[in-house]
Amino acid sequence: MVKKKTKKNDDNLMAQNKKARHDYSIMETYEAGVVLTGTEIKSIRERRLNLKDGFVQIKNGEAFMMNVHISEYTNGNQFNHDPLRNRKLLLHKKEIKRLAGASSDKGVTIVPLKVYLKNGFAKVLIGVAKGKKEYDKRETLKRREQDRQIERVMKHY
Repeated sequence: MVKKKTKKNDDNLMAQNKKARHDYSIMETYEAGVVLTGTEIKSIRERRLNLKDGFVQIKNGEAFMMNVHISEYTNGNQFNHDPLRNRKLLLHKKEIKRLAGASSDKGVTIVPLKVYLKNGFAKVLIGVAKGKKEYDKRETLKRREQDRQIERVMKHY
């Protein structure tokens, strides 16, 4: 089943962490708001961010997004932000407790999957993920290639 992306969804997507889907199997996803400064949101709207090495950590009942690089705003002045600062995520208490319980398990981590705009606000899709072994990654690639070949053959008939 192939889903076609609408233009509206493509326009709102600011960054995507494709490596996370390759390295981890995603068990659950949550949508979270992000506490940003003025120049950070401007950089995000210019799509100048990198989620590749990012992760989420729970501290004192609050969720923080760590190691996500949001470049400095090009037209900013001396009040520009630090590109690698930790950013607080806005989630409900129940969701934070659920995430804290899940991340305490061995081999489970919380990773940012996408950053997009929704009603003018930056949102992050975070996923509770379990690391894949090397053979799992190869199996996924094999299965994806087989699905592509089946689609090609079915297209002709």
